[in-house]
Amino acid sequence: MERIETSFNTKCVHTGNGIDKETGAIRRPLTMANSYKLPEDASTMNWSSPDQLVYTRNTSANQIYLQEKLAALEGGEDCVVLATGVAALSGLFFTFLDKDSHVICSDVSYVAVYRLLNEYYPSKYGIETSLVDTSNLDEVRKAVRPNTKLIHIETPGNPTTRISDIAEIAAIAKSVGALLSVDSTFASPYLQRPLELGADLVVHSLTKYINGHGDAMGGAVIGRKALIDQIKRQAMVNLGGAISPFNAWLIMRGAVTLPLRMKQHSESAMTIAEFLEAHPAVAFVAYPGLRNHPQHEVAKKQMTAFSGVLSFGLKADADTHNRFVNSLQLITPAVSVGHDESLMVFVGPDDERNHLYPVSFANGHLRFSIGLEGADDIMADLKQALAAVGL
Repeated sequence: MERIETSFNTKCVHTGNGIDKETGAIRRPLTMANSYKLPEDASTMNWSSPDQLVYTRNTSANQIYLQEKLAALEGGEDCVVLATGVAALSGLFFTFLDKDSHVICSDVSYVAVYRLLNEYYPSKYGIETSLVDTSNLDEVRKAVRPNTKLIHIETPGNPTTRISDIAEIAAIAKSVGALLSVDSTFASPYLQRPLELGADLVVHSLTKYINGHGDAMGGAVIGRKALIDQIKRQAMVNLGGAISPFNAWLIMRGAVTLPLRMKQHSESAMTIAEFLEAHPAVAFVAYPGLRNHPQHEVAKKQMTAFSGVLSFGLKADADTHNRFVNSLQLITPAVSVGHDESLMVFVGPDDERNHLYPVSFANGHLRFSIGLEGADDIMADLKQALAAVGL
């Protein structure tokens, strides 16, 4: 029987799922086991292999199901799922960087990436790192060295929402024999497909949009099987960053509604970004969907919509920003993004990295993850909180 080609929405529902052979349940069960029955002759086994069910640190049943789904959603040959997004990133770096390596990275990125590549890897292993504005292709080209092994970009970037041109940077990487990895967490596979644009590896914090419910942590790297096999064997098995079966099961469940959620996150964020942009008390709004965003045209080229995260600032001091956040009634003051509920955090001036941020971020910023509540309700909460602090 010929296998039918299915849409993204259908893959979210069906890929990785199946009928449980023991019970006939139409959903894969949660298998909370740390060991699996060995074959009759185990003498020739590779005890560190991630390719068969032996020990959950190597791989688990629920992990395998989730990896199948994520590889299909990103259009990759294979996927490795780990305990957190940072475990996925550090596993990628551990696998493909050595003491003679040079890496180019977005200068404003998730703080753990900044620490790993700018502090720990250089001091511990002598790995050379160039932090550049990856939205500027000339800066990327100028940073290339003979020993450049990896270019790592984050797009949309955290927290600036900066957009880097994946296809153009992929061409630069290929011209010098380097790998390109893309952290696409803020976009999800529904809005952006880095592998189709030429990237070698795509990274997700599954904790965010792919899970979407704020109740499980995980990370993933997707790409060619030959590359993913290396991460599985080096970083997953031997660094011990295994995802729990329960978290894998929760993320598998959350991914089913990814297209529906991303559509609403994006539509609401666009409405709210325009509202904030027009408000006299707002100093700036950084959202790729706005026409005045510096990389709006690049975002339009490589994304189907602009996701649910924006950053903005008030025409006010840090104390007023904090009072504003604490005056919110519907929006929750908390870190993370991609939850079903709206989340906001005020981040004050960062003395260490302030020179890397746009000028508008100099006095701190509010990172705002728009949830699934009604957009009108979210805007009403913003209005009352601004009024509560006299803005």
